[in-house]
Amino acid sequence: MTTTGRLLEVCVETIAGLEAAVRGGADRIELCAALSVGGLTPPSSLIRAAATSPLPVHLLARPRAGGFVYDRAEQALIADDIRAAAEAGLAGVVIGASTGDRRLDTAVLARWIDHARALGQQRGAALSLTLHRAFDLVPDPLAALEQAVALGFDRILTSGGEPRAIDGIATLAALHRQAAGRIIILAGSGVNVETAPTLLKTGIVELHASCRTTHEVAPDSPERRFGFVAAQNGDTDADRVAALAQRVHFAG
Repeated sequence: MTTTGRLLEVCVETIAGLEAAVRGGADRIELCAALSVGGLTPPSSLIRAAATSPLPVHLLARPRAGGFVYDRAEQALIADDIRAAAEAGLAGVVIGASTGDRRLDTAVLARWIDHARALGQQRGAALSLTLHRAFDLVPDPLAALEQAVALGFDRILTSGGEPRAIDGIATLAALHRQAAGRIIILAGSGVNVETAPTLLKTGIVELHASCRTTHEVAPDSPERRFGFVAAQNGDTDADRVAALAQRVHFAG
């Protein structure tokens, strides 16, 4: 983080993306897979590779696409992902869970947080705890913020209850004001060099972005015809990371 106190987190899903984020000047990594569906837990091989990164790496623990109501078997998977992050030496985890009415499932979250804290004590370094965008589905974000504070989260990754952070800016500003330094608001979704300055004017100091470049895959390519790649494919772009990092760190 620079002397401005601002920080850019880049979400990556490949080893090339990880290297591009580092090269471009990101401050922190969110490690995941399947960004096309909002991110899922990455493979253990990528977790091990990311552990050698010079940047802090936070692991997204999300076992499947869709909503965030998890049964006992899925809860156990996420607990195991938290253990994998701790044992690999990663800096933190990104977790979230909902009840059937899309409120935060505080009972499940509390168990995972206790688990993460115990693992942190075992290794002698606490895991940083981020509440993911299950938060964006809650009916009352200001009440949910107080729950996140009480649970002991370090930050909330949120777009202000809208698909894009710039469209949720009024809620983001209200969350930042209510947080009052007790928890960090990490603004993400659609964050780029155009939207970052407006988001930063709220006082928020942490931004989350993918910084991806995508391209059309030729319709007649075997990989596309067989369904091995989507029509649009891409990865983290070091130049986009660098441009956004410059805007985050040095914009007025």
